[in-house]
Amino acid sequence: MSWKIKAGVALGMAGLVAMVLVNNNRTATVPVPSTGMSAANLPQGAALPPGHRSIDAIQTPATTTPVDHPTIPQGKFTQFEMGNRNVKSILPVGDSVWVGSSGGALRYDLKKDDYQHYNTQNGLLANGVFNIARVNGKIAVGTYGGGLAILEDEAEGRWKIYNVPEGLGDAFVYGTLQMSNGDIWIATWTGANRIKGGNIDDPAAWEVFTVKNTDGGVPNDWVYGLAEGLNGDLWMATEGGLALYRNGKWKNWNHQTGLGAPYEQVEAQNPFKRDPAQFSEHHARQKIEMGLQGVSTAYNPNYIISLVVDSEGVVWAGTWGAGLSRFDGENWTTLTMDDGLPNNHIFALYIDSRKRLWVGTSKGLARKEADGSFKVFTRADGLYSDAVFSMSEEADGVYWVGSFGGISRIKGLE
Repeated sequence: MSWKIKAGVALGMAGLVAMVLVNNNRTATVPVPSTGMSAANLPQGAALPPGHRSIDAIQTPATTTPVDHPTIPQGKFTQFEMGNRNVKSILPVGDSVWVGSSGGALRYDLKKDDYQHYNTQNGLLANGVFNIARVNGKIAVGTYGGGLAILEDEAEGRWKIYNVPEGLGDAFVYGTLQMSNGDIWIATWTGANRIKGGNIDDPAAWEVFTVKNTDGGVPNDWVYGLAEGLNGDLWMATEGGLALYRNGKWKNWNHQTGLGAPYEQVEAQNPFKRDPAQFSEHHARQKIEMGLQGVSTAYNPNYIISLVVDSEGVVWAGTWGAGLSRFDGENWTTLTMDDGLPNNHIFALYIDSRKRLWVGTSKGLARKEADGSFKVFTRADGLYSDAVFSMSEEADGVYWVGSFGGISRIKGLE
């Protein structure tokens, strides 16, 4: 199957039902073979943990893939359709860009105009990809049920899998981060791993941190994201709040100590009226544990689904319906739609090469301006969809934005 890319054109990838070419509102559909994988994209015979949702159901509200994009000047953007999937991770590496979704991992060569698709048929143990990062100079793919896959030899397409037998806390990997001191941290469904010195093949270098073995220092075993702060600080996003690991000690914060906007403030602004606890045993349990019985919409101020630390050491935490929280180490401030955000569900956070904060939400992408206001970008500006789950940057101000249903490569997003 060929995958031809041109400016102003939206194209598909292997494993999807069809590619849709969009060029200034003119569309055509080209069939593509389907992998036939289940919605959860798990290894054959595997099952989700009790109450756990599929990779595309975790964050996405009910919606449809858009194909009727507004007319935008030719060459300003390139779009890639990926069906009813969330693009969870985008990582530019040299002349290539890696993309992760529930359809697998894809490496696209910008210069050769060529791509390689990786899934359960050629190296991965699960098609669901939640995170792509670099560790020890190699591509690391965090999968949804298939552990952590390291690309040992790109020319041969040879992967090495690290899973529970190797010391991984859980086969569901949400994030991977290599710290300045060489330590590798891995966020999983059952706590977070640290691999001392990055010695990934040394069993003695592996350790796992959970609620139990940290005496509650890790506030929740579902660790959703990781970020390095100043002076070797490790910040951790969990479903139960924010955690800090500093000099061998843990500290954490939740809604009671400042994280997230109160329900009364944002209830009327929430477009998602379905309570996840009605459809998920896991969320029902968490709702009781966190004292959210009075909540009837998609809202959890303790649930951090995006995390970034800026150059000043300020932590930015994106919550599930409770806005964007800012923590300077002592004081919390939370920004919501009242402050100009397009929505209070904060799916992605990114700081670009100019130190500007970008906020991906369910209703568009927002950039924080110098005066504290937000400039909002939507499909009219070249986004494939207004539900933004990931973002990255090439040189010269070229941005990649991963959305529900597709990706946009946008030049001059100003």
